[in-house]
Formats: sequence, C-alpha cells, structure tokens
Amino acid sequence: MARVSLSLVAMLLVWWWVAMVKAEYIKYKDPQQPVAVRVGDLLGRMTLQEKIGQMVQIDRSVANVNTLKTYSIGSVLSGGGSAPLPEASAEDWVNMINGFQKGALSNRLGIPMIYGIDAVHGHNNVYNATIFRIMLGLELPGKDPELVRRIGAATALEVRATGIPYVFAPCIAVCRDPRWGRCYESYSEDHRIVQEMTEIIPGLQGDIPANSRKGVPYVGGNKKVAACAKHFVGFCHIRWEGIDRITSPPHSNYTYSVQASILAGIDMVMVPVNYSEFINDLLYLVKSNVIPMDRIDDAVGRILLVKFTMGLFENPLSDLSLVNELGSQCYVHLPKNYLPKFNALPFKYIKVLINCMYLLTTMDNHIDIIPAHRDLAREAVRKSLVLLKNGKNETNPVLPLPKKVPKILVAGSHADNLGYQCGGWTIAWQGFSGNNYTRGTTILGAIKSTVDSSTEVIYLENPDVKELVTRSTSAGDFGRPCILIVVVALILSLRLKLL
Repeated sequence: MARVSLSLVAMLLVWWWVAMVKAEYIKYKDPQQPVAVRVGDLLGRMTLQEKIGQMVQIDRSVANVNTLKTYSIGSVLSGGGSAPLPEASAEDWVNMINGFQKGALSNRLGIPMIYGIDAVHGHNNVYNATIFRIMLGLELPGKDPELVRRIGAATALEVRATGIPYVFAPCIAVCRDPRWGRCYESYSEDHRIVQEMTEIIPGLQGDIPANSRKGVPYVGGNKKVAACAKHFVGFCHIRWEGIDRITSPPHSNYTYSVQASILAGIDMVMVPVNYSEFINDLLYLVKSNVIPMDRIDDAVGRILLVKFTMGLFENPLSDLSLVNELGSQCYVHLPKNYLPKFNALPFKYIKVLINCMYLLTTMDNHIDIIPAHRDLAREAVRKSLVLLKNGKNETNPVLPLPKKVPKILVAGSHADNLGYQCGGWTIAWQGFSGNNYTRGTTILGAIKSTVDSSTEVIYLENPDVKELVTRSTSAGDFGRPCILIVVVALILSLRLKLL
C-alpha cells in the first residue's frame, strides 16, 4: 500500500510540474511564435481598459511611470519643442525614454510603449542634430531619389541615437492649396515628384525583404525607425488634438468626435494632455455598443503588430551605442594600435588631432575618414539650388567668388542667424531666431572660414541700399575692390481674395 501511495504521489508531482510549466508558457512572450499568433494571444489576455490604453498617445510633459502603468498607455510623444531639458544630449533623451518605458513595462502584461517624434527635415526637434532642407526645398533634386533615401537613413540613425523608434514623417500628401498648413511639410504639388520622394521611406525603415508578406509592417533593425501612417503599413494615427477639431468650435461635442474618429478607422489617437477624457468616453461608447468590440480589437491588433515586428517586446530599452551619431560630421575607423593613443583624450581633442594627422598625411592609408550626415545635408543643398544668373555673360561670371580680396561685405538678417537659416520645425514648431538653440554654421561664419586670412569680412544686418552703392563706388569705409554679398531670405506673402 505504501508503494502504491508513493507511486501515486510521484505521478501527481510530475503532473503538477508539467501543468505549472504549461501555465508559465505564454505564447506572446515567445519570439519563436509567428507574430500573428503572438498578437492573438496577447489580445485574448487584455481587458477593455488595457486595449483602450494602447490606442492612446500622450505628450512626454504629462507622462510618468504611474500614468503609463495605470492606463497601459500605448505611446508617448514629444510635441514641437518638447525635450527633456534645454540643449538635451542624446544620452538625456535615451535616459528619459527608458524611464518611461520601464513604467510601461510595469503594467500587468508588460506591454512596451512606442515613443514618437516629428523628424520632418532631420531630427529637427533635438539640439545638435543634422538639419536638412525642408521638404519643399528638396523638391528640386526630385530626380535623385537615392539622395532622398540617404537623407532618410541618416535621419533614422540620428533618431535612434536618442532612443526613439518612431517618427511622424514623411508627409507625402500632394499639396495643391497653400492655405493648408501641412504644405510646409509636403514635397511638391506635382504627384510625380512626390512619388519619387517616397524613396525616403525605405531610407527610414529599411528595404523590405523580397520574401516579406505584403501588408505586414517592416522595420530593418535598431538603426531604422517606423515611419508614420498612412505612409507606413501599420496602424492609422491622427494629429495633435486632431479629434477636438472635428467639431466647430473645437471640443464642443467630444464624445461624438471620439466616436467618429474611431469608426473612421483611426487606431491611435494623439491626445497629448486630455487623455483621461478620451479613455472614459471611448470606454462608454464600447460598453454602450456604439463602437463594436471588433473595431477595438482591430485597432489594437495593428498597434501590437507593429510593436512585435519592431522587436519592442524583446528589446524595449535603448542603449547608448549610437549616441555619437547625433549630428555626426564624420566616421573615423581607427586600427587597434591607435586606440591607446586616443582613449585618454577628451573627444573634442581627438577630433582636432585626427584632422591634423590626416592633413599632415601621418596617418596610415587604411584609416578611413568618411563624411557623414552634415556633408549629406550640404550635398542636398548644393543639388537643390538654382543659379538663375551668373554675371553679365559666360565670359564674365561672378561665381565662384575669389577667396582673396581686400574686403567682403555680408548683409542681411539671415546671414548670421541659425534659426532663420534652418527654418520652421527646428527645435520648436515655428523655429527660432538666433544662434543659441542648436549648433551649426551660419552663412557669415562659413564665409569667414573660407576666405583668405587677409580678407576683411564686414557684416551689416540691415544696411541702407543707397549708402552701400555710394560706399562701393568711393574710397569710403569699404574701399575698392569690394565684393558685396547680400544674403536674402525669401518670404512669401500670399494674399488671397475670396470671391
């Protein structure tokens, strides 16, 4: 009898152990499972409140660990100019986003959030990032889609350097009416040019493998980012407080706005501050059967599909391995025998030393100095400029200017102003004025660094034209010969008469 009892106990223990192993196995946490299986398994475990939380994107200014955990928030964003602190470094961004991510991962099911930002012409909200020409300015090299692809790849790398996997770009709408605010983000009114410029998408996301199933989102590793719908086969997203503006005046019937937007196919809603009202209204609409549960599952399924595809469940936290890519000016590949010589030096001295060694040809031939993102930005500018006239005729050109002349006058409010030079959507929504909000080279600074050391460069922000003409034809303050460079910013003032 004792033997039978021991055998029975042993069998029960084995059965219990197998049952525990099976109970601990969770399909959505297994990266070997097909993505569709993982999405279905996780959806089946989620409550309605958790599903609605995944459909919410809030601004980083109201995000905290408790909010992300309590509401199972699906996404956080940085609105225009919203940064961890002034002149935040790549490390500051990574640390902030990882802090938010840890809050999201502490929810019941450990679902990571996805962080997003506007990267409209480069990583334009971030201090020291490479700023490319605005999209309308890139229209001119539209016959060079490979250039646009490289801009996308550089932008993706700098965005990833700050720990961000998701960008609200590109805007591939065809702008035909300049009254539309997003015209500034559009490439052209010509749909053929816009079509060519969509080459930026594989630059941002990576090339889709030949064997990839159509309709399934793809992001090619931790140096690429998810571009924003509708340009990205993922989930549909709406603009900052966009549903508030469905009614006039805005927010006058918010419950209707929530209903209309979700039933129209919007999966994730940017409710940067007023997220609790959106959650409560959507919860009410689903419980009242106004919005079917199938629609919620459809939306959340696509959101989870993107997160699984991007590898956020396996690698939710960012590291600091890419921080030097932000605003990168060159890559320097050094052999091992050089490393002891440089490791003890501050980075700024390393750059100076490398440049000197390179110029003096004391470096080994196999050391590569490869121009990176800022040279790419210069290339884009060069290729998109149009020279309308160069002097009186071909035999008497004005350009290129000689580097060695007695004096050069640089004039214009945009000559020594990084903010005006970079334009809107730089650091803040409307851009900025001055040279204190990011790093770069002004037009005046570039001229000073290019001309001969004996050339005197004179800068006048708003000179009187008549006075300039008088001075340039006399032996006055400037003397002769004198080259006059007038830096002008084109400001279009469009007055529409409504008939």
